[in-house]
Amino acid sequence: MRIAIFTETFLPKVDGIVTRLRFTIAELQRQGDSVLVFAPGEGPTEYEGAQVVRMPGSRFPLYPELTLSFPSPSIRRRLVEFQPDVIHTADPASLGIAAIYYADVLKLPLVVSYHTRLPKYLHYYGLGALELLTWKLMRLRHNKADVNLCTSTPMLEELRSHGIERVHLWPPAVDTELFHPRFSCPAMRAKLSCGYVEDPLFLYVGRLSPEKNIEHLRCILEAIPRARLAVIGGGPHQPALEQHFSRTRTAFIGYLNGQALAEAMASADILILPSQTETLGLVLIEAMAAGCVAVGARSGGIPDIVENGVNGFLFDPAQNGDLQRVVRRIVRQPELAAAVRLRARQQAEQWSWAAATRQLKVFYGSAIDRPRGDKSVQPIWIKATKKTAISFIKLVLP
Repeated sequence: MRIAIFTETFLPKVDGIVTRLRFTIAELQRQGDSVLVFAPGEGPTEYEGAQVVRMPGSRFPLYPELTLSFPSPSIRRRLVEFQPDVIHTADPASLGIAAIYYADVLKLPLVVSYHTRLPKYLHYYGLGALELLTWKLMRLRHNKADVNLCTSTPMLEELRSHGIERVHLWPPAVDTELFHPRFSCPAMRAKLSCGYVEDPLFLYVGRLSPEKNIEHLRCILEAIPRARLAVIGGGPHQPALEQHFSRTRTAFIGYLNGQALAEAMASADILILPSQTETLGLVLIEAMAAGCVAVGARSGGIPDIVENGVNGFLFDPAQNGDLQRVVRRIVRQPELAAAVRLRARQQAEQWSWAAATRQLKVFYGSAIDRPRGDKSVQPIWIKATKKTAISFIKLVLP
């Protein structure tokens, strides 16, 4: 099978979407498929045997780490040369518009996957008034797809409730060879804890941005004696977070990847994801595989992977003090924590990238088999896209 993948974010950026795409591309290539990737900005032009076409773009004002690239006539030429069997676009926003357009023009099967709860994110950037417009635009775009994919059951239900059709579940996966308890490392624990290796060590891994609710972790440091927090990742919210956590036992580590990240997860006691906007929470699955107790908010897609008290723990973000209560319970009951770690590892071993990618190929096949019909771009779609884009630009830019 020949697959053209469009993504709004890719290496060298590090986030959950990039992780899923990286492993998926590598697994597709291993299974004998051919992949062509269209990605924004500068970065590697090859990944695991797949060519990456880099499209020029501009930094997004609200999130400078994100580069926005827009459709270019060269995309059609590259698609015609590659002759894909299917087009797959992840979270179409700017470059992804080209995927939808050329699937229409070239009569190619289209798969759209949903990874980012953009309508919820808007509230953290003072743009909550755009939520209904954003859902309208998403509905128009997603319903051009032959198959829509999301990464958790709650997100599947959310998309359907907003009128998005042909939605299916793309199963979770994790690299259980990379993320493994055997990579627990005294030197890494010393780094993360600033040398206080005997103290309780909590971890946050991910993007440093307002919608992640990282500030809420300060209450843990105040509630648990000698507790230490290591923050792994980067993003536009880092200066504000450094000020918020000043004079606390918090270390900002920066980005870690590959073996270093695996060692960090295997060396910490608890990984906490306080975000209420996750479509899945991939870092929690990685923590489960690594033998680190996973704690997440009972929100979004997280309850789809974390069974409270069985393979991890959930806290109610709407209940004051519930996060402190959950973490205290874990710290005070080491036998319970050990049992949860064991069950989490057993669960993670069932989530392989090979199996998830085989299922993805089934969805590709469904898109290919679906009758093409008239998939021309309707004027109302163009008008709605233009109107929404103008409204957004007026609110974001001075």
